[in-house]
Amino acid sequence: MSDTVLKLNNITKKYKNLNVLKDISMTIKKGQIYGLIGLNGAGKSTLLKIISGLSIPDSGSIELFGESEKAKIEVQRRRIGTIIEKPALYENRSVYENMNINRIQKGIPGIASIDKTLGMVGLIELKKKKVKDLSLGSKQRVAIAMALLGDPEFLILDEPINGLDPIKVIEIRELLKKLCREYGITILISSHMLGELYHLANYYGIIHKGKLVQQLTLQELKVRCKKYVHIKVDSVANAAVILSKKLNTTEYNILPDNIINLYDYIDETGKVTETLVKEGIRVEQIMPMGEELESYFSSVIGREDDV
Repeated sequence: MSDTVLKLNNITKKYKNLNVLKDISMTIKKGQIYGLIGLNGAGKSTLLKIISGLSIPDSGSIELFGESEKAKIEVQRRRIGTIIEKPALYENRSVYENMNINRIQKGIPGIASIDKTLGMVGLIELKKKKVKDLSLGSKQRVAIAMALLGDPEFLILDEPINGLDPIKVIEIRELLKKLCREYGITILISSHMLGELYHLANYYGIIHKGKLVQQLTLQELKVRCKKYVHIKVDSVANAAVILSKKLNTTEYNILPDNIINLYDYIDETGKVTETLVKEGIRVEQIMPMGEELESYFSSVIGREDDV
């Protein structure tokens, strides 16, 4: 049995003469939390609408849970829960009433699913409270609970942490991790801030002006953004011995062309230089390198603008 939840092949969408999506191809595997990163207007919401069946692509194909025929895809969409753009909540009704209205709209039999789902997101104690009296973070939990009605295996969330304060961002982040870890729910989540999803997602796609310009794993992102001291010396073998014995560190990689990447002493390049020179090593270059998450994101989309 395939572990592929979603596969898109060359999805294109136009509004009038504007290419909103251009040949988008991506694959999401079971158990992934896939972070879709892009500026406002990059095409994130349009892509999520197409996946959810709220919009139709002009060209390309979709495979959902292994099915690619149109009628079968519609059946498989019952296994999806979504929050696309701003969730529709009845402010003057209670949390429980909102959940029940949503349950009826989805055709889910019985009310037992309401308490079960509220328990999953930690809202049982607030179920009698009116939505208008909830914090923004709790409203987002209600929206997520509504998306979880019907026990979906795939959750699609469009900017669910937008506008939340840092504490609430952490709460929602931990909730989504729990849903993936404990309930086996695969998650596709969009944001315009890479930093917001760095501690949540384990796979990333960067979308810019309708094009998916890069996909990478969390480990690959860590490597590309990790800070280090770039050192070029006359003898990497001797320098490595000195780093180990004199600076008590093995946090380095030896590269071609007499280069060492040192992942220690990031803010003490003077000390590193002094130690190496004192032991007879000629230091030709030494400088801190690496990028902040948002700088990396900006550099990726900046390169695309230069094409």
